[in-house]
Amino acid sequence: MNISRREFSQLMAMAGVAGLLPRNVFASSSVEKMYDLPASGEVRLLHMTDCHAQLLPIYFREPSVNIGLHNSWGKAPHLVGEAMLKQFKLDPSSANAHAFSYLNFANAADEFGKVGGFAHLKTLVDKLRGEYGSDKTLLLDGGDTWQGSGTSYWTRGKDMVGACNLLGVDIMTGHWEFTYQDSEVLENIKEFNGEFLAQNILVKEDALFDGAPAYDEDSGHAFKPYTIKELNGHRIAVIGQAFPYTPIANPQRFIPDWTFGIREAEIQELVDKIRSTEKPAAVILLSHNGMDVDLKMASQVTGIDAIFGGHTHDGVPEAIEVKNAQGMTLVTNAGSNGKFLGVMDLEIQGGKVTGYNYKLLPIFSAMLKADPQMQQYIDNMRQPFLDKLQQPLGTAGSLLYRRGNFNGTFDQVICDALRAVKDCQISLSPGFRWGTSVLAGQSITMEHVLDQTCITYPETYAREMSGAQIKAILEDVADNLFNPDPYYQQGGDMVRVGGLDYVLDPLGSAGNRVTEMQLDNGQKIDANKNYKVAGWATVGSQAPGAPIWDVVSQYMQDQQQVDFKKLNTPKLLNVANNPGFN
Repeated sequence: MNISRREFSQLMAMAGVAGLLPRNVFASSSVEKMYDLPASGEVRLLHMTDCHAQLLPIYFREPSVNIGLHNSWGKAPHLVGEAMLKQFKLDPSSANAHAFSYLNFANAADEFGKVGGFAHLKTLVDKLRGEYGSDKTLLLDGGDTWQGSGTSYWTRGKDMVGACNLLGVDIMTGHWEFTYQDSEVLENIKEFNGEFLAQNILVKEDALFDGAPAYDEDSGHAFKPYTIKELNGHRIAVIGQAFPYTPIANPQRFIPDWTFGIREAEIQELVDKIRSTEKPAAVILLSHNGMDVDLKMASQVTGIDAIFGGHTHDGVPEAIEVKNAQGMTLVTNAGSNGKFLGVMDLEIQGGKVTGYNYKLLPIFSAMLKADPQMQQYIDNMRQPFLDKLQQPLGTAGSLLYRRGNFNGTFDQVICDALRAVKDCQISLSPGFRWGTSVLAGQSITMEHVLDQTCITYPETYAREMSGAQIKAILEDVADNLFNPDPYYQQGGDMVRVGGLDYVLDPLGSAGNRVTEMQLDNGQKIDANKNYKVAGWATVGSQAPGAPIWDVVSQYMQDQQQVDFKKLNTPKLLNVANNPGFN
């Protein structure tokens, strides 16, 4: 009797519940063939991004809200749920559907298991490199690698440098890497076996005059702008593009000597120079711009064959072909949290790219054996911190997740904790896109809390704010998220709120998107009245309170059964039928 893949999965799941089979049955099964890629072309580029220091397999729910407006309406990456599956022709019952959408998340997570994990990722990287030829393959890391976990915080990112060296990362760029002290960044780069590239970070003139280190004192580049790699007899140029808005989105006090920017004109000048002097077969931009910025850049900058993007955590199954004045640029984005690995095989004939094949592969840990060497490294590195990481805090009363334009259930718990512990009417929490998911009934540990909160500026505050000030904060973040020009978007999500409801029109003009603000009890917010507000992660001066993880863990231990009280999600206008909204 023949059975379907889903029927087989269900039978295996039932057997696992009965104790007849191990949970990782797929690791030795030939059922799943997604990792058997036929070789094509002359050069293979592997791409990971935004792993946020997640060394172990995790659960991660994709967003149900990722609104696209204006020219982005109905286009990737602003597709969720059924619209995403339809656009990319994904079977709703498949493993890929679970990887790329939020649909039926809890049941599918139970069926397919966890995703990511560096030991499982290494197995896949080694397989894809070995089958294709190591001399024809590069592994690119788009950044946000050294931050996002307790161990990365306590080791100042060194745990991830060691893991990436063992993984074999050839080239990387950065963003959250720059939330450590500048001296720590330089020290980690020195220990990294690959190349760290960033054409858009310059050393300030006064800092250069005072002797601040620079990759090139004449040009002012803080880091190497690009590199040339010879693969299979072809010269491949890779340019690094770090997150352009780092000193705005994160504390500038950690990196006072460096200045950032998109620097579109400089990229065009650099691409033209590389094309004329280096004679490469392909020019690649390793970017941490965010996908909407990359799509605009691809339409305006010529001479780039492909952009391997990050920052916005968009798992997009296919490369997007963007036309420009001199041809076409491919734009990709490879998700987050170690959940995906992008694979692009380039066909090169006559000294130029003539074709490509691209796959974004989900990393299902149950379908890939853990690499023993990497697993041993991870176990050894985590050992000194296990007691703290495994500290039990409570049990998840429902699915707790972060990702989404306006709120997530774990975000709401953080907001509830701030209000309760700080005794405030309103709470504010940053719209970070990193953070793992916790299934209902799962034990919540300190590691889960650190996955959501672990930054180098975690201090909390409680202060008086006027209604006008609160509205200004919401309007500022909304403009960052919904500005019609992608170059004015910084790539995060809306600030999360506790104790506050409001109406938001994404199509409104700057300063006029937020209306009808009110407290949970229905009391309208008065612009001239003060309210007690709690929050954390101040970008300017350091806040005076305890780290956010202490506040959240105290709250969870008091609750035991951890759930959100009310989801403070705004009422939205002008989003009917938007395929990025479910």
